[in-house]
Amino acid sequence: MSSGGFWPGESPAAEQESVEEPQAPVADPPTWPQPPAEEPTPEPERAGAEPAAIAEPAVTEPEPEPEEEEAAAEESPQLDYVQHVPGELDIPDGVAVLEGSPSGADRTVGVVVSRFNGEISNQLLESALDALAQAGVAEERITVMPVPGAFELPIGAMALAKTRRYSCVVALGCVVRGETAHFEYVASEASSGLQLAGLETGVPVAFGVLTVDTTEQAQARVDKGADAARAALEMADLFAQVRKQAKSG
Repeated sequence: MSSGGFWPGESPAAEQESVEEPQAPVADPPTWPQPPAEEPTPEPERAGAEPAAIAEPAVTEPEPEPEEEEAAAEESPQLDYVQHVPGELDIPDGVAVLEGSPSGADRTVGVVVSRFNGEISNQLLESALDALAQAGVAEERITVMPVPGAFELPIGAMALAKTRRYSCVVALGCVVRGETAHFEYVASEASSGLQLAGLETGVPVAFGVLTVDTTEQAQARVDKGADAARAALEMADLFAQVRKQAKSG
């Protein structure tokens, strides 16, 4: 090795060539302005196509005030319910007429009454007994037979009528509508059974059974006991006339 520190055959120029020259920094590529994003082109409307409907916000009507509701109720027509239409029969002259009278003279009356709804039944019974007394029926000629309920009224009336001791029978009771169909069954069987008792025995059986929706309606109709008593006496007198006429030929 030479004193200069070079290998044989090498020259200072070769050493200079082997030294790496510093590289110049590479500049970033120029940034070109990007074109703006294209907005989608709306499709052309087809000929004759209807424009899309624009949903309108739902309009909520204000709730009526209580005063407005009362005024509307007053304006609405109200139905008037009447118990019967007044008027008397107009029978032409020259026609034979058989008409009974609610007279209690020489009449014996059987009264069958339901213990169920006892408060109403008591008032019906009191009303019927007052009417019988006013018609002239002697107290000792009245028989009262209580039964458990309105469903038992028909068989009770049948038992009294079959004895042939009574000119007529008055059936009294009250059935109030409830939440089940019990009302329909009892009311239907009571009415049809009492009618059957009269048809099978030939003894008038008056229907004095209240069939109501509320106890207030029953309280307002307790005088129907008197109506049933007078109806029974009238039919008893009418039957007596029919029998008398049949015997006289």
